[in-house]
Amino acid sequence: MPADLAVIGLGHLGLPLAQAATTAGISTLGYDPDPHTAALSGADGPLSATELRRLLSAGFRTTTDPTALGRVRTAVICAPTPLGEDHTLDLGCIADAARTLAAQLRPHTTVILESTAYPGTTEEFLRPLLEEGSGLTAGRDFHLACSPGRLDPGNRTHGIANTPKVIGGLTPACTEAAAAFYSRLTDKVVRARGPREAETAKLLETNYRHINIALMNEMAVFCHDIGVDLWDVIRCAETKPFGFQSFRPGPGVGGHAAPIDPNYLAYNGRSPGHPLRMVELAQEVNGRMPRYVIQRCATLLNHHGKSARGARVLLLGVTYKPDIADQTGSPAREIASRLRELGAHLTYHDPYVPQWNVLDRPVPRADSLYEAAAAADLTILLQAHRTYDLQGLSVKAQLLLDTRGATPAGVAHRL
Repeated sequence: MPADLAVIGLGHLGLPLAQAATTAGISTLGYDPDPHTAALSGADGPLSATELRRLLSAGFRTTTDPTALGRVRTAVICAPTPLGEDHTLDLGCIADAARTLAAQLRPHTTVILESTAYPGTTEEFLRPLLEEGSGLTAGRDFHLACSPGRLDPGNRTHGIANTPKVIGGLTPACTEAAAAFYSRLTDKVVRARGPREAETAKLLETNYRHINIALMNEMAVFCHDIGVDLWDVIRCAETKPFGFQSFRPGPGVGGHAAPIDPNYLAYNGRSPGHPLRMVELAQEVNGRMPRYVIQRCATLLNHHGKSARGARVLLLGVTYKPDIADQTGSPAREIASRLRELGAHLTYHDPYVPQWNVLDRPVPRADSLYEAAAAADLTILLQAHRTYDLQGLSVKAQLLLDTRGATPAGVAHRL
């Protein structure tokens, strides 16, 4: 059966988009070449098991058959673009999606890129793949646009419907075709001058977040060194009604929206020659935070007459955000591996993660949270899930390091 929409890539961008479209009454097909992903069998995906059941019962269907893509009006590419070891975006999944779609592409289809990408990706990377594979011309035979994903997993206030959607088309007609589609899902669409502006808006939003988190992480180290309560400083500063937006420090920065330096245009070897120094510095500062947490742990244990070697350490919350199961880029993994290197005995607890491995070795899961906190020499709060009774935990724990500033002043050691 034909569908109005094909979502290509059923990950953290694709599934929520499919959910919103299906809810809006749009006949939606999900395509993913991975049978496991297409079967929606992942336990830690962006939608809960209940949400997945509702989505399927509402008519959403998935496939690994690329020929199904030839019978849709709109195709949205939500392929993952993870950071490689050299901190450049891997566009390989976008390329695979483009080639698969191109072989089935029909005239008058609207193709939209939601994946995080460099400025210029839509025009210089995606467009040639689609045109070469289909024999069609973008902007004439089919519409091509970019509308970067703006989802905030776990956010109970802002979702697709009430988050404005930025759209930049190859031509004005391409922009309007994409706007017509997204207008069925969201209250507001924002038209960019073109795909590059839309892509660069995403770059700015992501880098803005990481740079400001890096500032707060530096302030956390500075304030601890001079004996100032940073969390009280933040509480006071955020009362200013202008010129200040509140961010929080933490044990590191995770998630899918990694900082991007457009100086690394890996897909064509071209570089503008103007690296974003602030982004590079933010990456360096945020990347140091897991090591700083380990330093604080060792110091706390030492002050209480204990060594990291042989210490029983409980890690609370190993996901990258509170109240979700996604572990992408979570600093918990590096912190756990470094504690193991020091000889600590680890356990963990996370209501969203039933099993957890670090360096291919399982970390034992605490069955009874309060008993585990009482038995541990050190408990480290890495993610403040809503289900945690932090007041109760602070009473039970022998020693508690709060890396999120979630506990009341005076009941725990805070980052």
